[in-house]
Amino acid sequence: MNTKSELPVQRCINGQSIDDLNDAELLAILLGTGVKGKDVMECAFGLIQHFGGVHGIYHAGLREIAAMNGVGIVKAVRVKAAMELGKRLIAPRNYEESIDSPRIVWECLVGEIACSKQEEFWVMILDSKNRLIKKARISIGTISEALVHPREVFRDAIREAASSVIIAHNHPSGVLKPSVNDIEITKRVAQAGAIVGIQLLDHVIVTDNDYLSLRETDETLFMQ
Repeated sequence: MNTKSELPVQRCINGQSIDDLNDAELLAILLGTGVKGKDVMECAFGLIQHFGGVHGIYHAGLREIAAMNGVGIVKAVRVKAAMELGKRLIAPRNYEESIDSPRIVWECLVGEIACSKQEEFWVMILDSKNRLIKKARISIGTISEALVHPREVFRDAIREAASSVIIAHNHPSGVLKPSVNDIEITKRVAQAGAIVGIQLLDHVIVTDNDYLSLRETDETLFMQ
């Protein structure tokens, strides 16, 4: 029978679902033990408070985490390794079939840019059957604006004799509404694609949990 005094690892052994644990309890399982005068739950809460939540811990340096009372380098490595595993779980797979929906674009990129604090601008280079030849990050901007030039989008696409491209970038804010800059970039890239003979199929805005297709939002942006 579970009791509130049991540590989360023991509660899970006794039958509680891991899904029911809060962030601090999950972190406590990774830490394993506390230190003299401070149990493992206190250490876990301390980490979360200090770094402002699990996203803050993810972005913290290994030795920043290790310096916290009750952590140390070995436990810090465990924490960072667990977070890397979580990221790899949603990492893109190799798509052999056509990339024919914004959902697939999201699946292919979210593992690359999950939890990023800055906007990252990516291009997906496709063959005549819309199969992925190559994907590349071509720009890292500020938190509110990814700076990109059409020549960066099409440089590798021309080298790879691509038939089309899809561009994508993340919104660290989690807000999917396209900015004026997003719309202007889409128009410029579509125009450049018409000149070089490589079609821009879509511009997808990506967040950790969702996506938005600018083609589905406004088809006219792609008509050149």
